[in-house]
Amino acid sequence: MRQRLSYRFAILLAVLLPALALCCLAALCLGSTTFGPAEVLHALWGDGDPMTLALVRSLRLPRLLLALAAGASLSVGGLVFQALLRNPLAEPYILGVSGGAAIGTIAALVLGLGSLALRLPAAFAGGLATLSIVLALGRSLRASGRDTLLLAGVMVNAFCGAVILFLVSLSPHHLIASVVFWLMGDLGSHAPADALLLACAVLPCLAVVLVLAHGMNVLQLGEETASTMGMPVGTVRNALLWSSTVMVSATVAVCGPLGFIGLVTPHALRRLIGADHRLLVPACVLGGGAYLALCDALARALPASGELPVGVVTAMLGAPAFVALLAGRRT
Repeated sequence: MRQRLSYRFAILLAVLLPALALCCLAALCLGSTTFGPAEVLHALWGDGDPMTLALVRSLRLPRLLLALAAGASLSVGGLVFQALLRNPLAEPYILGVSGGAAIGTIAALVLGLGSLALRLPAAFAGGLATLSIVLALGRSLRASGRDTLLLAGVMVNAFCGAVILFLVSLSPHHLIASVVFWLMGDLGSHAPADALLLACAVLPCLAVVLVLAHGMNVLQLGEETASTMGMPVGTVRNALLWSSTVMVSATVAVCGPLGFIGLVTPHALRRLIGADHRLLVPACVLGGGAYLALCDALARALPASGELPVGVVTAMLGAPAFVALLAGRRT
Protein backbone atom coordinates (compact mmCIF):
# COMPACT_ATOMS: atom_id res chain seq x y z
CA MET A 1 0.00 0.00 0.00
CA ARG A 2 2.78 2.42 0.95
CA GLN A 3 4.70 1.57 -2.23
CA ARG A 4 1.59 2.25 -4.30
CA LEU A 5 1.11 5.61 -2.55
CA SER A 6 4.73 6.55 -3.26
CA TYR A 7 4.26 5.64 -6.91
CA ARG A 8 1.12 7.79 -7.20
CA PHE A 9 2.88 10.65 -5.43
CA ALA A 10 5.79 10.47 -7.90
CA ILE A 11 3.36 10.63 -10.82
CA LEU A 12 1.60 13.56 -9.16
CA LEU A 13 4.85 15.50 -8.88
CA ALA A 14 5.80 14.63 -12.45
CA VAL A 15 2.56 16.24 -13.67
CA LEU A 16 2.10 19.18 -11.31
CA LEU A 17 5.67 20.46 -11.02
CA PRO A 18 6.01 21.17 -14.78
CA ALA A 19 2.55 22.78 -14.75
CA LEU A 20 3.59 24.93 -11.80
CA ALA A 21 6.83 25.90 -13.55
CA LEU A 22 4.95 26.94 -16.71
CA CYS A 23 2.46 29.04 -14.72
CA CYS A 24 5.30 30.71 -12.82
CA LEU A 25 7.10 31.46 -16.05
CA ALA A 26 3.93 32.96 -17.53
CA ALA A 27 3.49 35.13 -14.43
CA LEU A 28 7.04 36.46 -14.82
CA CYS A 29 6.80 36.98 -18.60
CA LEU A 30 3.36 38.56 -19.00
CA GLY A 31 2.29 42.05 -18.05
CA SER A 32 2.20 45.59 -19.39
CA THR A 33 5.71 44.84 -20.65
CA THR A 34 6.07 41.31 -22.00
CA PHE A 35 9.39 39.49 -21.81
CA GLY A 36 10.52 36.29 -23.46
CA PRO A 37 11.37 33.27 -21.32
CA ALA A 38 15.08 33.70 -22.03
CA GLU A 39 15.01 37.32 -20.83
CA VAL A 40 13.24 36.30 -17.63
CA LEU A 41 15.67 33.48 -16.89
CA HIS A 42 18.64 35.77 -17.46
CA ALA A 43 17.08 38.40 -15.19
CA LEU A 44 16.59 35.83 -12.44
CA TRP A 45 20.31 35.09 -12.63
CA GLY A 46 21.08 38.81 -12.41
CA ASP A 47 21.85 39.47 -16.08
CA GLY A 48 20.13 41.82 -18.52
CA ASP A 49 19.27 45.50 -18.73
CA PRO A 50 18.30 47.41 -15.56
CA MET A 51 14.62 47.78 -16.50
CA THR A 52 14.18 44.04 -17.00
CA LEU A 53 16.00 43.30 -13.76
CA ALA A 54 13.83 45.76 -11.84
CA LEU A 55 10.54 44.47 -13.27
CA VAL A 56 11.31 40.77 -12.93
CA ARG A 57 13.22 40.62 -9.64
CA SER A 58 11.76 43.54 -7.70
CA LEU A 59 8.13 43.52 -8.86
CA ARG A 60 7.02 40.31 -10.54
CA LEU A 61 8.98 37.78 -8.49
CA PRO A 62 7.63 38.97 -5.08
CA ARG A 63 4.14 39.12 -6.62
CA LEU A 64 4.55 35.56 -7.89
CA LEU A 65 5.64 34.34 -4.45
CA LEU A 66 2.60 36.05 -2.95
CA ALA A 67 0.32 34.34 -5.49
CA LEU A 68 1.87 30.93 -4.72
CA ALA A 69 1.38 31.33 -0.97
CA ALA A 70 -2.17 32.69 -1.33
CA GLY A 71 -3.23 30.08 -3.88
CA ALA A 72 -1.90 27.22 -1.77
CA SER A 73 -3.62 28.60 1.33
CA LEU A 74 -7.04 29.04 -0.27
CA SER A 75 -6.90 25.74 -2.12
CA VAL A 76 -5.95 23.70 0.94
CA GLY A 77 -8.46 25.64 3.03
CA GLY A 78 -11.21 24.68 0.59
CA LEU A 79 -10.06 21.05 0.65
CA VAL A 80 -10.25 20.93 4.45
CA PHE A 81 -13.73 22.43 4.61
CA GLN A 82 -14.95 20.04 1.92
CA ALA A 83 -13.48 17.10 3.83
CA LEU A 84 -14.88 18.09 7.23
CA LEU A 85 -18.34 18.93 5.90
CA ARG A 86 -18.24 16.08 3.37
CA ASN A 87 -19.59 18.47 0.76
CA PRO A 88 -17.73 19.37 -2.47
CA LEU A 89 -19.45 22.77 -2.54
CA ALA A 90 -17.87 23.97 0.70
CA GLU A 91 -15.06 26.52 0.60
CA PRO A 92 -13.93 29.47 2.76
CA TYR A 93 -15.46 32.14 0.51
CA ILE A 94 -18.90 30.51 0.31
CA LEU A 95 -18.96 29.64 4.03
CA GLY A 96 -18.29 33.25 4.98
CA VAL A 97 -14.83 32.78 6.51
CA SER A 98 -13.27 35.04 3.89
CA GLY A 99 -16.04 37.61 4.45
CA GLY A 100 -15.43 37.59 8.20
CA ALA A 101 -11.71 38.06 7.69
CA ALA A 102 -12.46 40.93 5.30
CA ILE A 103 -14.64 42.58 7.95
CA GLY A 104 -11.80 42.38 10.47
CA THR A 105 -9.31 43.78 7.98
CA ILE A 106 -11.48 46.71 6.90
CA ALA A 107 -12.35 47.48 10.53
CA ALA A 108 -8.63 47.68 11.28
CA LEU A 109 -8.13 50.04 8.32
CA VAL A 110 -11.01 52.27 9.43
CA LEU A 111 -9.48 52.45 12.91
CA GLY A 112 -6.15 53.52 11.44
CA LEU A 113 -4.39 50.16 11.94
CA GLY A 114 -3.07 50.02 8.42
CA SER A 115 0.11 47.97 8.80
CA LEU A 116 -0.10 44.30 7.83
CA ALA A 117 1.15 43.17 11.24
CA LEU A 118 -1.92 44.84 12.80
CA ARG A 119 -4.38 43.76 10.09
CA LEU A 120 -3.52 40.08 10.49
CA PRO A 121 -4.87 39.66 14.06
CA ALA A 122 -8.04 41.54 13.07
CA ALA A 123 -8.51 39.23 10.08
CA PHE A 124 -7.92 36.16 12.28
CA ALA A 125 -10.56 37.37 14.75
CA GLY A 126 -13.09 38.06 11.98
CA GLY A 127 -12.56 34.72 10.26
CA LEU A 128 -12.73 32.69 13.47
CA ALA A 129 -15.82 34.58 14.66
CA THR A 130 -17.61 33.93 11.37
CA LEU A 131 -16.70 30.24 11.43
CA SER A 132 -18.00 29.96 15.01
CA ILE A 133 -21.30 31.59 13.99
CA VAL A 134 -21.72 29.23 11.02
CA LEU A 135 -21.02 26.16 13.15
CA ALA A 136 -23.38 27.40 15.87
CA LEU A 137 -26.12 27.96 13.29
CA GLY A 138 -25.54 24.49 11.95
CA ARG A 139 -25.90 22.97 15.41
CA SER A 140 -29.01 25.00 16.22
CA LEU A 141 -30.60 23.88 12.96
CA ARG A 142 -29.54 20.31 13.73
CA ALA A 143 -27.58 20.19 10.49
CA SER A 144 -26.04 16.98 9.31
CA GLY A 145 -22.85 18.85 8.44
CA ARG A 146 -23.73 18.96 4.75
CA ASP A 147 -26.30 21.07 2.90
CA THR A 148 -27.85 22.82 5.90
CA LEU A 149 -24.49 23.96 7.21
CA LEU A 150 -23.54 25.12 3.72
CA LEU A 151 -26.74 27.19 3.49
CA ALA A 152 -25.97 28.68 6.90
CA GLY A 153 -22.57 29.72 5.54
CA VAL A 154 -24.17 31.30 2.48
CA MET A 155 -26.51 33.33 4.69
CA VAL A 156 -23.67 34.46 6.94
CA ASN A 157 -21.60 35.34 3.88
CA ALA A 158 -24.43 37.54 2.58
CA PHE A 159 -24.59 39.30 5.93
CA CYS A 160 -20.81 39.79 5.87
CA GLY A 161 -21.18 41.44 2.47
CA ALA A 162 -23.61 43.95 3.93
CA VAL A 163 -21.30 44.69 6.86
CA ILE A 164 -18.38 45.16 4.46
CA LEU A 165 -20.35 47.74 2.45
CA PHE A 166 -21.26 49.53 5.69
CA LEU A 167 -17.60 49.67 6.75
CA VAL A 168 -16.53 50.89 3.33
CA SER A 169 -19.03 53.74 3.64
CA LEU A 170 -17.35 54.70 6.94
CA SER A 171 -13.85 54.62 5.47
CA PRO A 172 -11.96 57.89 5.02
CA HIS A 173 -12.20 59.23 1.48
CA HIS A 174 -8.51 58.69 0.80
CA LEU A 175 -8.87 54.96 1.64
CA ILE A 176 -12.06 54.10 -0.26
CA ALA A 177 -10.42 53.50 -3.65
CA SER A 178 -7.69 51.28 -2.21
CA VAL A 179 -10.18 49.34 -0.06
CA VAL A 180 -12.50 48.70 -3.02
CA PHE A 181 -9.58 47.54 -5.18
CA TRP A 182 -8.41 45.28 -2.34
CA LEU A 183 -11.92 43.78 -2.08
CA MET A 184 -11.66 42.76 -5.75
CA GLY A 185 -8.39 40.93 -5.09
CA ASP A 186 -5.05 42.68 -5.06
CA LEU A 187 -1.63 41.11 -5.53
CA GLY A 188 0.15 44.15 -6.92
CA SER A 189 0.35 46.84 -4.25
CA HIS A 190 2.42 44.98 -1.69
CA ALA A 191 5.97 45.21 -0.43
CA PRO A 192 8.19 42.12 -0.88
CA ALA A 193 8.10 41.63 2.90
CA ASP A 194 4.33 41.01 2.71
CA ALA A 195 4.90 37.76 0.82
CA LEU A 196 7.35 36.64 3.51
CA LEU A 197 4.93 37.55 6.31
CA LEU A 198 2.11 35.66 4.60
CA ALA A 199 4.35 32.63 4.13
CA CYS A 200 5.24 32.68 7.85
CA ALA A 201 1.51 32.55 8.69
CA VAL A 202 0.58 29.96 6.06
CA LEU A 203 3.41 27.40 6.21
CA PRO A 204 2.82 26.18 9.82
CA CYS A 205 -0.89 25.76 9.04
CA LEU A 206 -0.11 23.82 5.87
CA ALA A 207 2.18 21.57 7.92
CA VAL A 208 -0.64 20.84 10.39
CA VAL A 209 -3.04 19.96 7.57
CA LEU A 210 -0.44 17.73 5.90
CA VAL A 211 0.20 15.85 9.15
CA LEU A 212 -3.56 15.33 9.62
CA ALA A 213 -4.22 14.32 5.99
CA HIS A 214 -4.78 10.69 6.97
CA GLY A 215 -7.20 11.90 9.66
CA MET A 216 -9.27 13.56 6.94
CA ASN A 217 -9.44 10.22 5.15
CA VAL A 218 -10.76 8.58 8.31
CA LEU A 219 -13.30 11.36 8.88
CA GLN A 220 -14.81 10.60 5.47
CA LEU A 221 -16.15 7.40 7.06
CA GLY A 222 -18.14 9.44 9.59
CA GLU A 223 -17.26 10.80 13.01
CA GLU A 224 -18.73 7.84 14.89
CA THR A 225 -16.72 5.38 12.82
CA ALA A 226 -13.57 7.47 13.29
CA SER A 227 -14.12 7.47 17.05
CA THR A 228 -14.47 3.70 17.16
CA MET A 229 -11.15 3.49 15.28
CA GLY A 230 -9.48 5.36 18.15
CA MET A 231 -9.07 8.76 16.48
CA PRO A 232 -9.59 11.85 18.72
CA VAL A 233 -12.24 13.31 16.42
CA GLY A 234 -12.73 16.59 18.28
CA THR A 235 -9.02 17.36 18.47
CA VAL A 236 -8.39 16.56 14.80
CA ARG A 237 -11.47 18.45 13.63
CA ASN A 238 -10.63 21.56 15.67
CA ALA A 239 -6.98 21.53 14.59
CA LEU A 240 -8.02 21.37 10.93
CA LEU A 241 -10.68 24.07 11.31
CA TRP A 242 -8.39 26.46 13.19
CA SER A 243 -5.43 25.94 10.88
CA SER A 244 -7.54 26.45 7.75
CA THR A 245 -9.28 29.52 9.12
CA VAL A 246 -6.01 31.11 10.25
CA MET A 247 -4.24 30.69 6.90
CA VAL A 248 -7.29 31.76 4.89
CA SER A 249 -7.73 34.84 7.10
CA ALA A 250 -4.06 35.73 6.66
CA THR A 251 -4.45 35.46 2.89
CA VAL A 252 -7.54 37.69 2.94
CA ALA A 253 -5.74 40.30 5.06
CA VAL A 254 -3.02 40.55 2.40
CA CYS A 255 -4.75 39.83 -0.92
CA GLY A 256 -8.44 40.45 -0.31
CA PRO A 257 -11.32 37.92 -0.36
CA LEU A 258 -10.42 35.94 -3.48
CA GLY A 259 -13.29 33.66 -4.38
CA PHE A 260 -13.66 30.19 -5.88
CA ILE A 261 -10.00 29.09 -5.64
CA GLY A 262 -10.88 26.85 -2.72
CA LEU A 263 -13.76 25.39 -4.74
CA VAL A 264 -12.29 24.89 -8.20
CA THR A 265 -8.81 23.54 -7.40
CA PRO A 266 -9.66 20.79 -4.86
CA HIS A 267 -12.62 19.60 -6.91
CA ALA A 268 -10.59 19.41 -10.14
CA LEU A 269 -7.72 17.61 -8.43
CA ARG A 270 -10.09 15.19 -6.70
CA ARG A 271 -11.47 14.27 -10.11
CA LEU A 272 -7.94 13.64 -11.39
CA ILE A 273 -6.20 11.79 -8.54
CA GLY A 274 -8.97 10.47 -6.30
CA ALA A 275 -10.03 11.20 -2.74
CA ASP A 276 -6.85 10.28 -0.79
CA HIS A 277 -6.01 13.44 1.18
CA ARG A 278 -2.41 12.34 1.61
CA LEU A 279 -2.09 13.11 -2.08
CA LEU A 280 -4.68 15.87 -2.30
CA VAL A 281 -3.03 18.16 0.27
CA PRO A 282 0.33 18.47 -1.57
CA ALA A 283 -1.55 18.53 -4.88
CA CYS A 284 -3.62 21.51 -3.68
CA VAL A 285 -0.47 23.30 -2.52
CA LEU A 286 1.04 23.00 -6.00
CA GLY A 287 -2.18 23.28 -8.00
CA GLY A 288 -3.60 26.20 -6.01
CA GLY A 289 -0.38 28.18 -6.33
CA ALA A 290 -0.19 27.47 -10.05
CA TYR A 291 -3.85 28.42 -10.59
CA LEU A 292 -3.58 31.79 -8.84
CA ALA A 293 -0.25 32.55 -10.54
CA LEU A 294 -1.90 31.88 -13.91
CA CYS A 295 -4.94 34.01 -13.00
CA ASP A 296 -2.63 36.85 -12.00
CA ALA A 297 -0.77 36.56 -15.29
CA LEU A 298 -4.08 36.76 -17.17
CA ALA A 299 -5.16 39.74 -15.08
CA ARG A 300 -2.07 41.62 -16.26
CA ALA A 301 -2.08 40.37 -19.84
CA LEU A 302 -5.76 40.66 -20.86
CA PRO A 303 -6.28 44.47 -20.66
CA ALA A 304 -4.66 46.57 -23.37
CA SER A 305 -3.33 48.83 -20.63
CA GLY A 306 -3.22 48.52 -16.87
CA GLU A 307 -4.47 45.35 -15.21
CA LEU A 308 -7.59 43.68 -13.88
CA PRO A 309 -7.97 42.83 -10.20
CA VAL A 310 -7.01 39.19 -9.92
CA GLY A 311 -10.23 38.46 -8.01
CA VAL A 312 -12.19 39.35 -11.15
CA VAL A 313 -10.36 36.63 -13.09
CA THR A 314 -10.75 33.99 -10.37
CA ALA A 315 -14.48 34.76 -10.15
CA MET A 316 -14.97 34.71 -13.94
CA LEU A 317 -13.34 31.28 -14.10
CA GLY A 318 -14.71 29.94 -10.83
CA ALA A 319 -18.38 30.94 -11.05
CA PRO A 320 -19.11 28.81 -14.15
CA ALA A 321 -17.30 25.91 -12.48
CA PHE A 322 -19.51 26.37 -9.40
CA VAL A 323 -22.67 26.30 -11.55
CA ALA A 324 -21.42 23.18 -13.35
CA LEU A 325 -20.77 21.52 -10.01
CA LEU A 326 -24.27 22.34 -8.80
CA ALA A 327 -25.75 20.96 -12.02
CA GLY A 328 -23.64 17.82 -11.71
CA ARG A 329 -24.94 17.12 -8.22
CA ARG A 330 -28.53 17.20 -9.46
CA THR A 331 -27.97 14.60 -12.14
